Amino acid sequence: MELEDITINKIEEDLNLLIRHIKMLRVTKENQPIGIIRLSEMTDIPKHKIRYSLRLLEKDGVIAPSPGGAVVTDKYEAYMKGILEYMTKLRDSVDVVESMLRDSSE
Repeated sequence: MELEDITINKIEEDLNLLIRHIKMLRVTKENQPIGIIRLSEMTDIPKHKIRYSLRLLEKDGVIAPSPGGAVVTDKYEAYMKGILEYMTKLRDSVDVVESMLRDSSE
């Protein structure tokens, strides 16, 4: 079944953005400082998406620009831990939704 619901699509888009950010952060941490072109090549993410994500991550204070390229800040570990904690809570919420849907189809 193809889901066309805007809410469902938004959840998927947000998760894809989060996956991209995590991928970029990990590669940046391992290869810092790193420029947009190299980050794009190493992650297979288009340069325009790299630029957009770098702006968002810089706004969150987890990435900082440097003369040699992007570097992670001292907020990196807390940021990643926060995402992990959030994902655990989200998984619990997904379980509740699945249970509700199963109950409604009986």
